[in-house]
Amino acid sequence: MLKKIPLHTQIIIGLVLGLIFGLVVIKTAIPNSFTLDYIKPIGTIFINSLKMIAVPLVFASLIVGVSNLGDISKLSRIGGKTILTYLLTTVVAISIGLILVNIFAPGKSLPPETRESLMTLYEGDAGSRVGQAAELQQQSPLQPLVDIVPQNVFQAATDNGAMLQVVFFAIIVGVSLLKIQKSKAEPVIAFFDGMNDVIIQIVNYIMLIAPYGVFALMASLIVEIAGDNPESAVQLLLALLKYSLVVVAGLFTMILVIYPSILMSFTKVKYKDFFKAIRPAQLLAFSTSSSSATLPVTMKQVEEELGVSEEISSFVLPLGATVNMDGTSLYQGVAAVFIAQALGMDLTLTQQLMIVLTATLASIGSAGVPGAGLIMLIIVLESIGVPAAGIALIIAPDRILDMFRTVVNVTGDATVCTIVASTEGELPDGLIRKSNPLTPNQ
Repeated sequence: MLKKIPLHTQIIIGLVLGLIFGLVVIKTAIPNSFTLDYIKPIGTIFINSLKMIAVPLVFASLIVGVSNLGDISKLSRIGGKTILTYLLTTVVAISIGLILVNIFAPGKSLPPETRESLMTLYEGDAGSRVGQAAELQQQSPLQPLVDIVPQNVFQAATDNGAMLQVVFFAIIVGVSLLKIQKSKAEPVIAFFDGMNDVIIQIVNYIMLIAPYGVFALMASLIVEIAGDNPESAVQLLLALLKYSLVVVAGLFTMILVIYPSILMSFTKVKYKDFFKAIRPAQLLAFSTSSSSATLPVTMKQVEEELGVSEEISSFVLPLGATVNMDGTSLYQGVAAVFIAQALGMDLTLTQQLMIVLTATLASIGSAGVPGAGLIMLIIVLESIGVPAAGIALIIAPDRILDMFRTVVNVTGDATVCTIVASTEGELPDGLIRKSNPLTPNQ
């Protein structure tokens, strides 16, 4: 029966049923421990399975992508287009966030008693984030460049947070394969090409449990937010509803206005078709809050549904999952101003321009995993003189907003990938749809 239902529909069903189950648990006598002990592990297994293949997928696909470009000039041309477009969309995203948060000023409506209780409740969590951000602040301005080069590539491969190091090494390997004798390079390329296909097949197996995984993730999220006092969760969400709506409005502006405008300007792809093609990746991004974990599905959808060539997708998308965080950057801009407003601080134009600069640079080093944006947000706060402890104000709804902004991150990656493919003349005129396990024929 389930095999006849498209994957994206199965995922939606899983999300809705997880939400309903979570609400039933917090409204009835069912102990929270049942959900956390017996249902949440299913979601954890699902996420861990996707994370398990993230590094080998990025490594293999980038090597194949770079080596298939044929020459260094093509690599520099495509790389330049990709990075420039990623930076431009990031700046646009932050600017939209700042405009909305200044117009609606959600921080000025936050009740003082709610602010104080949140500061007390999340004092420990905020403190740990401050400590991590403080370490980053004490580093040299050029430390991000130092961090790109791994001391030990095998050690970097064991840490999804060090994905940029893996990307760097993979690009170097790919470039080197372009420079050595073709007879020696071909077997190596063939090996990684085969490895890439193997990993995609593993993705197909993992996606079989996607509906169950997202059910478990959603159910456990609702239960964890509520804790032992359901009313506190409701009050908390209501108090921060205006802030959350501003963030979501900005994110939807990116998805419904900015990305369609860019696609219309540079490609012949209709945004309705584009949205339908990447919908499974968007839904998975929403449930996992990880652009890195979603990367395998994003690559498969862009290649098989939109017809983007493998050499483009295998270069642009892994790079995007590492350095392009439009949704996260927009959220950081809104959150920084919201916290300042809540603490009674008025930011100058110079300080808000500093947010644009800092959030753009922070997005490049932000790992594509849940919660990474919070650490980078502290650096943004410190750059404009706002107390980092104020992050406690937005920790409560952050997990839910993380789900929305990851959808924007993934959509931005796919948009830029499609644009680069179109400018390189490697995008078919009509939409391509292949039968594949991820999107059963409807």
